[in-house]
Amino acid sequence: MGEIMNQKDEIILALETSCDETAAAIVKGGNQLLSNVVATQMEIHQKFGGVVPEIASRHHIEQITLVIDQALEEANLTINEVDAIAVTEGPGLVGALLVGVNAAKTLAYAHGIPLIGVHHIAGHIYANRLEKEFQFPLLSLVVSGGHTELIYMKEHGDYEVIGETRDDAAGEAYDKVAKALNLPYPGGPVIDQIAHEGNDIYDFPRSWLEPGSYDFSFSGLKTAVINKLHQLKQKGEEFRIEDIAASFQASVVDVLVEKTYRATEELGVNQLIVAGGVSANKGLRVELEKRFNEMDVELMIPPLYLCTDNAAMIGAAASIQYHNQNYKDLSLNANPGLILG
Repeated sequence: MGEIMNQKDEIILALETSCDETAAAIVKGGNQLLSNVVATQMEIHQKFGGVVPEIASRHHIEQITLVIDQALEEANLTINEVDAIAVTEGPGLVGALLVGVNAAKTLAYAHGIPLIGVHHIAGHIYANRLEKEFQFPLLSLVVSGGHTELIYMKEHGDYEVIGETRDDAAGEAYDKVAKALNLPYPGGPVIDQIAHEGNDIYDFPRSWLEPGSYDFSFSGLKTAVINKLHQLKQKGEEFRIEDIAASFQASVVDVLVEKTYRATEELGVNQLIVAGGVSANKGLRVELEKRFNEMDVELMIPPLYLCTDNAAMIGAAASIQYHNQNYKDLSLNANPGLILG
């Protein structure tokens, strides 16, 4: 997309409904957060042990106008003062995405406002720009329930995926291991919490793949943990779930940190940006800070409220598209398999 064309402090109303968070935010100039409203459905889905798409869509419908109104009210603005409407068009749950997309299209049409479609992962990356300006070239480590990727950026809007998961994403592996341990959903934060009370005594495998590969694979690790649990139970051996959690997390973090460190060295980047829900993981944050403390690469990890799904990140990413007039027409549709780039 190139450089930003001008520095007008545009005002963007952004919507995010890709999974189970109904969110609206007002972002000014791409990096000033005027409001950020999130209606979570976490408690609703906990009893099912995961997100139920039909239920998520229904609650998005119930909440979308409420969060939009609240975002405008908290920013002390009216819809007529908004310069563009941005919305997550994908990837995500198709029914959930459709709620946000249709709400955004309706507002854009009714008020004659430009419409911007945003990739969900681009949003997670640009959440960091709400804290500090980017210094290119940079590398982003994206870790979430559905994605584990290393993305190289030479400039705004230029995304080159140099490594990605070949099976389970890191967050998905966390949730599956948590389920095997009979821990509540979402399992990632729970495992992170109890891992600090345990010890890495099981030496679970690290999947490095081929020499030089930046790709990730966590399916084998997940299977190794589940097999170890079965073995321990069948033999009647006592074990602490804190030690299982600590050993599992150590394996995940080792691979994430080592591959990211190697990529930053080989690519010669100025910044490492961490993004996605798993960027809230304390174990990952601590190890990244240790490893990059002495490197001449700036480490950027978003505050906790910008790690999980929110609309502020969508507004930040949309600012680049606004200045390049990369608008969508009313044929915009939800795209659950949207490719970044």
